[in-house]
Amino acid sequence: MQRIAILGASGAGKTVLARTLGDLLDLPVTHLDQLRYDSDWNVIAEPDFVAAQHQLVAGTRWIADGNSLASLPVRAAAADTIIVLDPHPLVCLTGIAARRLRYRGGQHADGVYDRITLEVLTYAATYRARHLPRVQACLREHATRARVVHLRSRRAVTRYVAQVRAVGRSSS
Repeated sequence: MQRIAILGASGAGKTVLARTLGDLLDLPVTHLDQLRYDSDWNVIAEPDFVAAQHQLVAGTRWIADGNSLASLPVRAAAADTIIVLDPHPLVCLTGIAARRLRYRGGQHADGVYDRITLEVLTYAATYRARHLPRVQACLREHATRARVVHLRSRRAVTRYVAQVRAVGRSSS
């Protein structure tokens, strides 16, 4: 596990998992929001966003968390591990609300910009039904060398992190 892509709906826990795995595996973490927006949180042009991801995945060790389906093939083709977070939509919506309460909006310490819009809420609520099938199709096509891990609950994420931790201890 040296090149990890973490996918999932808003509020699914991508940033928390990326930070946790980054610490456990001593891997640098990049949140796609950091590449998607400039310092004033204006959207970066798509070719520049894709170019930044190509540069990221050219490295030998990384974790990238984020959802851009249009550029997922870039990350999927380069990753050795892809983690799909797929908790129930209500869990995602609760995660969005908790993040807002914790950070009070704006950019938080992980570099992710906390913005709650109707579009973000709709995306989180419909991710499993509308977006996940397209993500899975993209992974079937482009993630030919990656191990895909599909985690459907916070409990499954906790178990997965414990497994990674145990493997790390046994290989030390």
